[in-house]
Amino acid sequence: MTEYSGERRRTGPVAVLVSRYNELVTGKLLEGAIAAASEAGLADDDVDVVWVPGAFELGAAASELAGSGRYAAVVALGAVIRGDTPHFEYVADSAARALSTVAVQHAMPVAFGVLTVDTMQQALDRSGGSAGNKGREAMESALELADVLRQLRERP
Repeated sequence: MTEYSGERRRTGPVAVLVSRYNELVTGKLLEGAIAAASEAGLADDDVDVVWVPGAFELGAAASELAGSGRYAAVVALGAVIRGDTPHFEYVADSAARALSTVAVQHAMPVAFGVLTVDTMQQALDRSGGSAGNKGREAMESALELADVLRQLRERP
């Protein structure tokens, strides 16, 4: 039996997509993602940060980056906060579906660091507050999966 795991080796360049909408939250998610990349041994020039208008636009940008062949992984960061209209469901669902589709079509880690919460306080709690930093977790997940995929591709 052969077992594959997120063995730590130097992963290639990583792209981090960040939604400008709710930047108070997404900026903190970005800080967590950058810290995790640094702790994993990635150099500053191995992490490219790309800002997009909102969470809905993350999928198109992720597709472009994944198709470039330049990155080992893409980390998508955003915050969709429920309001009084169904807009929340449309944006959150569209972002999740688009990012999932990019990951499968390109056989590449596309980490879902998009908060889908009911309140701003929940978003703040998940972006470095009492519930940790989901940006950090998304980067860690992307790097681990990149390592696993590399191992699978290198298998004789």
